[in-house]
Amino acid sequence: MGTRLTVFNQKGGVGKTTTVLNLGAAMARRGIVPLLVDLDAQSHLSSILNPAASSGESLFAYYSAGRPLKEVVRPIRFGGELIPGHTELIKVDALYGKGPDILKKLKNGLDAGWNGTRPVLIDCCPMLGVLSLSGIFASERVLIPISTDYLALRGAIALDNTLRALEHVLKHRVERRYLLTRFDSRRRMSHDIAAQLASRFGAEVCETRIAEAVGIAESPAQGKDVFAHAPNSRGAQDYESLLQELLSSGFLETEATPQAAT
Repeated sequence: MGTRLTVFNQKGGVGKTTTVLNLGAAMARRGIVPLLVDLDAQSHLSSILNPAASSGESLFAYYSAGRPLKEVVRPIRFGGELIPGHTELIKVDALYGKGPDILKKLKNGLDAGWNGTRPVLIDCCPMLGVLSLSGIFASERVLIPISTDYLALRGAIALDNTLRALEHVLKHRVERRYLLTRFDSRRRMSHDIAAQLASRFGAEVCETRIAEAVGIAESPAQGKDVFAHAPNSRGAQDYESLLQELLSSGFLETEATPQAAT
């Protein structure tokens, strides 16, 4: 069985899409076949991995026309599959956000297409709405990237409050991990944020920290993950370490036995 993991923070620019992209690529390098879901109307993940997706070939077709997710999924060059996002997703809240079952619609679609047989990484927009909540409802766990600035920390705290409020609806506590991104060890603020995060969330904070790295920043512009763009870079090493930590701790489970990257 593969874990469904939603990557979310109620703050933009913290590395959500970057984390989904590079964590997925790290998995593929180990022979694990991930399914990536782009729930963001900005569709940055899709523009990197599948820039030609139209509205009818995207996740929006599932919401608007009931098209099965299996029919809109696209292969990813590094291995695995993508359910592309589209700008039309911005309409979902207004058009379909009133029904009682809308928050379970994504889960139902994933169950019908894969039924837990594939590890799934879900990229969310920073807005708390139907789509981001659908990602949480569809997942067993949430990974919360926090760039080392105070607004990102506030966004993570707000999300923690949201997850607590959802517990009575979900009937369980949503497991989560907090991931420090864009970490610059030369900056005192980075260490201050890390200390505050550890004080508030303790063992739920990932030991791995994603450093501020040129290779990570450059790779999306090249339409690549960090391993394809700069395989020997600090950024590639950090995302490989993150995957190993999540696998070793059992926070991320896959249907394949992890193997060393080649």
